[in-house]
Amino acid sequence: MIGVVVKLELARHQWAEGRRALERARADRAGYERAVSRVEVVTAELTRRVGQTFTLEDLAAVYGTADRWTLEALHEAFPDDAPGQVSSVADAAFDLYSRHASDYAP
Repeated sequence: MIGVVVKLELARHQWAEGRRALERARADRAGYERAVSRVEVVTAELTRRVGQTFTLEDLAAVYGTADRWTLEALHEAFPDDAPGQVSSVADAAFDLYSRHASDYAP
């Protein structure tokens, strides 16, 4: 049980870092818009994979395989673009999505 809690807290920390990176990108309007478009793609994929009713633990379980499928989803949505900061984009999407978890608490 303790391992699950630690894993979840580490994931939430990484997600928050991704959201902060997204916020810092606001200084570059074009870069920020690209990042937001990518966050939307990952969020849509999260909806498909996790659904609309989930817990933070459910979301953290999906996060364990996110490196692979986020890259695939982003490549499919933006085939002519370089992947960029995939992990930051994914983390920002997970952070935003986590706020809809049934057990979410800031």
